[in-house]
Amino acid sequence: MTTQPRNTDPYSDPRAFYGAELRRLREAAGLTQEQLGHRVFCSGSYIGQFEVAIRRPQLELSQLLDDVLDSGEHLQRLCRLARNSKVADYFADAADLEQRARLISEYVPMCVPGFLQTEAYARAVTSAALRFSPQDMVDQFVRARMERARLLDGSDAPVYWAILHESTLRVPVGGPAAMHEQLCHLAETVRSRRNVALQVMPFDAGAHPFMTALVSLMNFADAPPLVYTESAYTGHLVEDPALVAQYQAAYDLARAVALSPEASLALIESAAKDFATHEQRA
Repeated sequence: MTTQPRNTDPYSDPRAFYGAELRRLREAAGLTQEQLGHRVFCSGSYIGQFEVAIRRPQLELSQLLDDVLDSGEHLQRLCRLARNSKVADYFADAADLEQRARLISEYVPMCVPGFLQTEAYARAVTSAALRFSPQDMVDQFVRARMERARLLDGSDAPVYWAILHESTLRVPVGGPAAMHEQLCHLAETVRSRRNVALQVMPFDAGAHPFMTALVSLMNFADAPPLVYTESAYTGHLVEDPALVAQYQAAYDLARAVALSPEASLALIESAAKDFATHEQRA
């Protein structure tokens, strides 16, 4: 099925211009989306998502498209412009997809999920990750993280379900004051937002499939589900249906062995009090 163009101004942003140019070149070559997709080893619907600016262009795919459409390096150059992002490049595709998700389910092994971080906590995490980077880069990523958190606001916000490991509540990121603020923010978010659910994986749960990586499962109203996984300085989108189903099954098991939302909230509030006591003693 051909993805029809939306009423999008091709000059509104680099991604829309990339999509308009891809469509123009494809039609000039007399190819359907399916035919072009076949030649560059993807589906026609995938080509359509680039043409209507749903997906961010990929450099490797743009190279193949330039070869097939005999367009020199035109699409590659546009791709580099379209991939500019406020977030880390390896996460940018997933960040875009989050905007369309109706349900986001995350497991985070060692730190508070980005959606739920306070500015002080985000700054401490980002500063540690970018220890040798300029301060303005740290500031840029912290601002982007704060902006990203707004996705959970509003009447059309996605449902957000997170599982975090108990170690997240114990590692003093940013010091006792920052941790007390962060854990109070978690508790308040769970109490005040009906679209947010939070569970804690306790230490005594033992081994589980997601011990070493962040995992985010995204479900959409108009597209198949997919998974984003992340470790230090790298991330990867998983779209193969069989692998996505395997991740979903593993997440369901993790949800089953984690503490209930009510017990998780009690543990979070208890840990917040511990950091408040530590801060007073200091």
